[in-house]
Amino acid sequence: MPITVTEDTAERMARLQTIIEDLLQEARRQGASAAEASVGSSSGLEVAVRLGEVETVEHIRDNGLGITVYFGHCKGSSSTSDLSSAAVRDAVQAACAIARHTQEDHCAHLPDPELMATEVPELDLYHPWLIEVEEAAALAMTCEDAARAYDPRIVNSEGASLSTQFSIHVAGNSHGFIGGYPTTRYSLDCAVIGQQGEMMQRDSWWTTARCAQDLEPAQQVGERAAERAVARLGARRLVTREAPVLFRADVATGLLRSLMSAISGSSIYRRSSFLLDHLGQRIFPEFVRIHEEPHLPRGLASAPFDGDGVATRAKDLIADGILQTYLLSVYSGCRLGLPTTGNAGGVRNLRINMGDKDRAGMLRELGTGLMVTELMGHGVNTVTGDYSRGASGFWVENGEIQYPVEEITIAGNLKTMFARLVAVGNDCDFPGSTRTGSWLIERMTIAGE
Repeated sequence: MPITVTEDTAERMARLQTIIEDLLQEARRQGASAAEASVGSSSGLEVAVRLGEVETVEHIRDNGLGITVYFGHCKGSSSTSDLSSAAVRDAVQAACAIARHTQEDHCAHLPDPELMATEVPELDLYHPWLIEVEEAAALAMTCEDAARAYDPRIVNSEGASLSTQFSIHVAGNSHGFIGGYPTTRYSLDCAVIGQQGEMMQRDSWWTTARCAQDLEPAQQVGERAAERAVARLGARRLVTREAPVLFRADVATGLLRSLMSAISGSSIYRRSSFLLDHLGQRIFPEFVRIHEEPHLPRGLASAPFDGDGVATRAKDLIADGILQTYLLSVYSGCRLGLPTTGNAGGVRNLRINMGDKDRAGMLRELGTGLMVTELMGHGVNTVTGDYSRGASGFWVENGEIQYPVEEITIAGNLKTMFARLVAVGNDCDFPGSTRTGSWLIERMTIAGE
């Protein structure tokens, strides 16, 4: 069950709502025809340990306010981290000064009033955890100790850290919309180093959740980090070849992020996407469905409204392999002559329908080829779709892992890779707002020796 918002939290939300109301009134007073603003306040704790000792303890408190004003279709924006009345007035004044000197843009305007989020649904995003520094340090140490004790080949540690974050976000505009909600987020991570002979390998694991009770146990996080590091020892290089490639589930999220970048409204109206003019076309095999769930309870990216204040909604981005929609804000939609999709600020809780094969089943489906477990570099060109990344992972034969590999490059083109997607596993075992199993691509170039 969601935890009731505390009196202190309610008071902070009321104060932030008052700031938004005052800010919008000040914008009108200074002659703006319309205005929108958002304000956030966050606090938290981060405790890092290494080799059994506390390294850092950091208490975090942060504020931020952004204001955009419109004089007709002329737009100006400013921001500040100072929430005092004088600073808010100065921010409005600065935004108005900018708007008076900018060129008119017919797409610079607020959303239509009927698109605003008139209600804030209960998304179960707020679960305060009153943890003391000593308890946080003890959990981080338990995590690191488990990693260091997992295998004698674990010879060093980059440490473990526990972080907590409590935030309140409030937004409003001159349509009369004001909405806000509190959120919590917690994470625990660990990274260790294994050694075998002269070879050393590093790897890590992490857990993150809205509610502390949903975090993986500290010992399990540490053991998972150590297991991953040890598995990489004894890595070899491969001879250049073409072969099937299996992107492990946590790595496959990068392919989804590349897709999101390619269908973002800004990429489309700038004509800088390899999926330009592909709306309504098949870009994946027919079995693929990719969708957004912005109202997922406890979702790490759940939100009742987007960056424009437009109500978010669940929708298919890919259905039966066909591109159903671009990701549009009010501005990018206007530039394309399309309505907003409620995606100002990006996609929220991305999901792909998973198949019926677990990790072992996906390895059997791969047969002989490469399983990628880490990618390096930024070799993704969203204009052309060309894809070239440094990689490491495991060479697989007859569905069985043979040995780890490193210092290789995998290359292809995203459009071709999407079309050659053979299967999606049900082996999603990592935290995050993007949920997918492993992806098996029919064939890619693997460059090595």
